[in-house]
Amino acid sequence: MPFSSMIQEMKGEIGAISRRGLLRSRSHGTDRVQRVEPDEAAMRESSWAHVPPELLREVLAKVEAVEARWPGREAVVACAGVCRGWRGAMKEIVRAPEASGRLTFPISLKQPGPRDAPLKCFIRRNRATQSYFLCIGVTDALADDGKLLLAARKYRRPSCTEYLISLDGRDTSKGNGTYIGKLRSNFLGTKFTVYDAHPPCAGAVVSKGPSAHMIGSAQVSPMKPLPAGNYPVSHISYEVNVLGSRGPRKMNCVMDSIPVSAIKQGGTAPTQTEFPSSNSSSFASVPFFGSKSGQLDSSGAQLTTQNESKVALKNKSPTWHAQLQCWCLNFHGRVTVASVKNFQLVASDESAPTPSNQEEEDDVILQFGKIGKDLFTMDYRYPISAFQAFAICLSSFDTKIGCE
Repeated sequence: MPFSSMIQEMKGEIGAISRRGLLRSRSHGTDRVQRVEPDEAAMRESSWAHVPPELLREVLAKVEAVEARWPGREAVVACAGVCRGWRGAMKEIVRAPEASGRLTFPISLKQPGPRDAPLKCFIRRNRATQSYFLCIGVTDALADDGKLLLAARKYRRPSCTEYLISLDGRDTSKGNGTYIGKLRSNFLGTKFTVYDAHPPCAGAVVSKGPSAHMIGSAQVSPMKPLPAGNYPVSHISYEVNVLGSRGPRKMNCVMDSIPVSAIKQGGTAPTQTEFPSSNSSSFASVPFFGSKSGQLDSSGAQLTTQNESKVALKNKSPTWHAQLQCWCLNFHGRVTVASVKNFQLVASDESAPTPSNQEEEDDVILQFGKIGKDLFTMDYRYPISAFQAFAICLSSFDTKIGCE
């Protein structure tokens, strides 16, 4: 049998097994999709149940290499959900976005983006429900049907605005097991804080409640499984426009969880490798990627970064175009509509040596811009994650009384 036909047969059979396991999980009085082991009887009947490990790794590696784009990467996720053995093999084969430039499992949304080229995504806004959906394209178009990555919903409070961020496009509430963080503004909409629901690195401190504790320290209190909390990972500020003059916004971002050394030559950013198993059964408790310097269990190495300076980002200053009579930035065709929300973020002078114009052009870490009435592109790269980039972009949507 040709190797390509073998892969197609395996994908079809594994897809059927995964669907049976999914239907069984939904039959227990809930509509939430939970990770379950496939039916053992189905696995025994499968011709792939006793594949030699060497051949299995070769087949799975071929599937991972061929299916580089969604929706094809569903086959990679399905293979990882077959059983512990298959999941272990995929854990070794699938690389983090920093190295592969691909988003596969939910945890990859919390990991730094690729170093070589940005990941190209887009955000769709629903004005009626005050909801925002981050998607990755399935074609080369600026926006298409896309694969949903994250969803956020805006909630107005008496003294602030909050955007709750979730893996579930239908339910973004904190009670949902797929809640992963939030963005909170001050009253004027000039300062924002991004909170991660899970510790981004060893030594992360919960900012809310009297039982704040450090992750990775010798003592952890209270003595119980760690729930979803508020771990500050970024602070965003917009310069107040006192005189009300027209012009581009000025913004700064301090990435609390990323040390300056991460963007130096040979540096690495803290990398989450798993969702805490105590949070929800809908998250896989087994890490999908190998050990890195930012893994939670490497507390000794990670705690040394707590006293380091943090990466600071600033918006790239646009230039005034005399003929067009407007402020301009080069988005390389990824932005088509002029908007005050459009921006590009680069490392500030405090985080990196002052670059030349060409180097600054090449080192855009995050860019966001309008392409339609409710469509916006979002391209990000190392050292920030999709979750952090999405939260920063959400801050651009919020009303800013003191800036406009």
